[in-house]
Amino acid sequence: MAKYYYEGAEIVTPFSVVSNEPHFDMTTVSLKTQRASQGYQRWELSFNTVNTSSTAVDALLAAVDGIDSSRTFTMPQIVDHTLSTTPTLQGAENAGDSHFVVDLSSATGVLPKGSFIKFSNHNKVYITTMDADFSPSTGSLQVNIYPSLVANISSANTLDIAPDLSYYVDIDNQQGITFSDGVLSSAGTINLIEAI
Repeated sequence: MAKYYYEGAEIVTPFSVVSNEPHFDMTTVSLKTQRASQGYQRWELSFNTVNTSSTAVDALLAAVDGIDSSRTFTMPQIVDHTLSTTPTLQGAENAGDSHFVVDLSSATGVLPKGSFIKFSNHNKVYITTMDADFSPSTGSLQVNIYPSLVANISSANTLDIAPDLSYYVDIDNQQGITFSDGVLSSAGTINLIEAI
């Protein structure tokens, strides 16, 4: 896995990426379970960083300054891909679809399931739910994603395979940083919520 940074400080493992999609359960009189969702989802990240004397101020300011505004940083990938270039979208998909189509001749390699992606016309980050193998090199391939598209996409849009996550800092991050004997010991756990 590649190294990722938050406000100049290296993110250390373990870190968590949580999908928050509220679901509701109801049990009927006949004991059947019915589930429903409103169809809204966001990513929530939680991690620690390795801070140095040069990143300590940025860590403190990131926890308290400008928390009402959304920010961006590169979404950490949980899998590595072997794509030579970014694949080209083909056709059009509607909001609510859980897939998109790519031109197989536009790239070589594999975009594995579990890859975070996004599209150029909106800020939502998606995850692929299947391996996209570009070795056939002709034709097209339907790639399944989660969650469903929140906006229409077309071949006029581009696919981003190293997406920036638009996020808000969780207000619980305002605890600040901890110093022990004058040395920065911890910036605490950083919690980010996708801005949707």
